[in-house]
Amino acid sequence: MPESVTQPPALAGMSMRDLLASCAAAAAVSTPPPAPEPEEHRPAREHREAA
Repeated sequence: MPESVTQPPALAGMSMRDLLASCAAAAAVSTPPPAPEPEEHRPAREHREAA
């Protein structure tokens, strides 16, 4: 008797491309934006008198 090849069951008609796209979209939406970098307060140069 020839050995039959079994295929894995289909995932509800969703293509791998759609699955990967949905995962990428979910990651983009659920990832919070990066925290703003702290501003460095540099001391202003002293005002020079005009000549």
